[in-house]
Amino acid sequence: MMSARRCNVMSTSVNATIATLPGDGVGHEVLPEAIKVLDAIAKRFGQQFEFVPAIVGGAAIDATGQPLPDATLDIAKRSDAVLLGAVGGPKWEGLDYSIRPERALLGLRKELGMFANLRPAKLFPMLADASTLKLEVLAGLDLLVVRELTGGIYFGEPRGVEATPTGKKGFNTEVYTTEEITRIARVAFEAAQQRGKHVTSVDKANVLESSELWRQVVIEVHKDYPSVCLDHIYVDNCAMQLIRDPRQFDVLVTTNLFGDILSDEAAMLTGSIGMLPSASLGDKHAMYEPVHGSAPDIAGKNIANPIAMIASASMMLTHSFHLVDEANAIENGIFSALDQGYRTHDTQSPGCTTIGTKEMGDRIVEAILKS
Repeated sequence: MMSARRCNVMSTSVNATIATLPGDGVGHEVLPEAIKVLDAIAKRFGQQFEFVPAIVGGAAIDATGQPLPDATLDIAKRSDAVLLGAVGGPKWEGLDYSIRPERALLGLRKELGMFANLRPAKLFPMLADASTLKLEVLAGLDLLVVRELTGGIYFGEPRGVEATPTGKKGFNTEVYTTEEITRIARVAFEAAQQRGKHVTSVDKANVLESSELWRQVVIEVHKDYPSVCLDHIYVDNCAMQLIRDPRQFDVLVTTNLFGDILSDEAAMLTGSIGMLPSASLGDKHAMYEPVHGSAPDIAGKNIANPIAMIASASMMLTHSFHLVDEANAIENGIFSALDQGYRTHDTQSPGCTTIGTKEMGDRIVEAILKS
C-alpha cells in the first residue's frame, strides 16, 4: 500500500459493478472479508458497490471443465473492476497445463488487456518482528514492484514438450517487443513521479537479447521523465540487494518472469506474504488480488490472513474509482487493527491477540466505521 505517497485527490460518488471471483482454497475465506470491508466503506461514504460473483480456477474446472468459463470472462469484461481471491491446488495438478487453474489468471490478463502488475511492499512498524530480517534493515521499507504481465516467457511461442532420441525436451520462449516494454516503463516512471522519483529497471542484459532490448527501450522512455532517476540492475543482484538493503529501492520495473519471483521475495520482507495486495491494470480493465495464492493447506480453517485481499480492495478504490479518502480509510483500518495488537496466524507474536480470518475482517470494519 502507498498511503504515505498517495496524491491528495478529492473523492467522488460512484455506482460501481465489481466482479467477485473467489476461486479456490482460502480465496473463499478472504474475499468475503474484502466485500464486508467495502460494504462498510459504502455505508460510511455513501458509495454504491454491486458485487457480481463468478467461478474461476479449480472451482470452474469442476463445474464446467474449463478454468475460465465464457460466462465468467463476460462478467469480468462488463464489470468496472475485478476482485480475485486465489486459484489452484493439489487437486488439479495432474491436469494438462492448458486447463490447469492457473491458466485462468493468464486468460484474464490477456483477454482484459491487463499488462501492468503493481505489487507494493510496505512494512507496518508493528509487524517488523514478523520478518526474518533485522529491523535496521527493514525500517521505513516502502517499495513498488511494477511487473510486465502479458508478455515474456509465460506467453512466448514456440513452447512445449517434445520427444528426443534420448527422452524429451521442454522449451519456452522469452519474447518482448518495443511496444510492450514502452508501456510498462511508462507505468513505472509515472508511479515513481508520485513516490520517490527513482526507477530501477531489472533485467539480465548481459546474457539475454530480450533483456538487451528491454534496457535500450527503458532508457529511451526515460527521456520523457527527466525528474525521475533511472538505474539498472541484473536480476540476480537485485534478488540479493532486496535482502541486503531493500530500502535503496523505490520502484522496480521488470519482466513477467523476473517480476513474479522478485515480488514474492519483496512480500516476505514485510513479514508475511499474507499482507501484500496487487493490482493488474490495463487501458480499460483492472483486476485486484492478494499475492499469497490459494494456500490449500490452511483452507477452511479460518486462519488465513485477509489483509492482502482487503488491501487489494483499497488499491481498487484508488486506481479504478479514484476514491482516495475511501482507500485511506481502509488502510487506516488495517493499521488500527494491527496497532491494537490483533494478529492472524501468520503474523502472531508474543503479547498480541491471535484471531481468525473473519475476526480480523470484523476488527478492520469496526475501525473504519468508528473513524
